[in-house]
Amino acid sequence: MIRPNPSGDLPVIHSSAFVDPTAIICGKVIIEENVFIGPYAVIRADELNDKGDMDPIIIGAESNIQDGVVIHSKSGASVKVGKRVSVAHRAIVHGPCVVGDGCFIGFNAVLYNCSLGEGSVMRHNSVVENCHVPAGFHIPSSFVVHSETDLSLIPRITPDTQSFSESVVRTNNEFVIGYRRIQNLF
Repeated sequence: MIRPNPSGDLPVIHSSAFVDPTAIICGKVIIEENVFIGPYAVIRADELNDKGDMDPIIIGAESNIQDGVVIHSKSGASVKVGKRVSVAHRAIVHGPCVVGDGCFIGFNAVLYNCSLGEGSVMRHNSVVENCHVPAGFHIPSSFVVHSETDLSLIPRITPDTQSFSESVVRTNNEFVIGYRRIQNLF
């Protein structure tokens, strides 16, 4: 469902993107080229800041937002998901937040008030909040990263991890083509 927020902002969705009919895209949202938005995802830009305005939620080209993902922001803050990013099933991205190009966000992972550097991987059930994680980090499953976390305890990306992330992007880019082809059937 594509709908305006209470301020009247409508999503802007590139014609090459695929948004599942069960997804909810609300308000000041920009979805770029060849993005896949899976079933029951919610991307909602509707909260205002103290000045009565809000920054958009931007989903970069060739990214995939999988089943049940929630993307929202507090007080109109910006959320930017880079290009070729995979946000896996039931993850939460809550702004203010920046996710760099080529990142992988695992099942049930949570990002809040943070930035995740280019090419980083967050495995399943991990949390990043109130901090900046530089490019190329591999956050293990169920690991919590916050402002006091010693980043030397977190491993760097390996070629195998990078290859996995790229394969998820490729698969979901194929979904864009496949689902757009059959979208009139449902």
